[in-house]
Amino acid sequence: MTQPEDQPDTAETRLRVLRGCRLFAGLEPETLAELSRTMLPLRWPAGTLIFSRGDPGDVLLAIARGRIRLSLASPQGREIALTTLGPGDILGEMAVLDGQPRSADATALADTTCLTLTRPRFEDLARRHADLGLALARHLAAHLRQTNFQMESIALYDLQARLVRFLLHALARAPGKGPQRRLRLDLHQGEIAAILGASRPKINLAFGALTQAGAIRREGNVLVCDIEILSRLSEGEPAAP
Repeated sequence: MTQPEDQPDTAETRLRVLRGCRLFAGLEPETLAELSRTMLPLRWPAGTLIFSRGDPGDVLLAIARGRIRLSLASPQGREIALTTLGPGDILGEMAVLDGQPRSADATALADTTCLTLTRPRFEDLARRHADLGLALARHLAAHLRQTNFQMESIALYDLQARLVRFLLHALARAPGKGPQRRLRLDLHQGEIAAILGASRPKINLAFGALTQAGAIRREGNVLVCDIEILSRLSEGEPAAP
């Protein structure tokens, strides 16, 4: 289901992609250089199922362009979106550690290109470059913290607070600083609703309440976010105009 990358590919272009990934950005120059020579690009057209839950897990993917949705499906056909990933994000990192089957479905939402690293090659590099193993451990720790954050939000907070906490997490990963932050969300409201365990109409109402409270305002496809107001609302305080 994968296709070879059809655009110019060199170690230098791969190096630029890896520097844009949080997992790899802090590695030693020689580790990055070897990764850039080792990782191979693959691409998937929009709508392609990249892998399914239960498939063999033996490859890490670093997204160079496009978007990938991770989701779970029940036997009755109900789908739960876990998250949507874009350039600079990593998936399949658990597979290169334990070789266990995939734990979710991954679908390309747009034409997507990833740099890929097989488990045997990762193990070889990690034995010779200690910084790679340490970087992956830190990455997984951050991922576990985010999972705990998401579970806490769904279990303990109402929808408005869950949406606020979702936005604050996205802002923490986005560039920029200051009391007013700009956030470009590459998700439509239906996808956000699935992630937060709500319906699209209720998500639309929650966005409206945040707008009335002055926590956010829209400028085209960008949200301008007031960090102080969002931080206050994140603990469940109701939005008030």
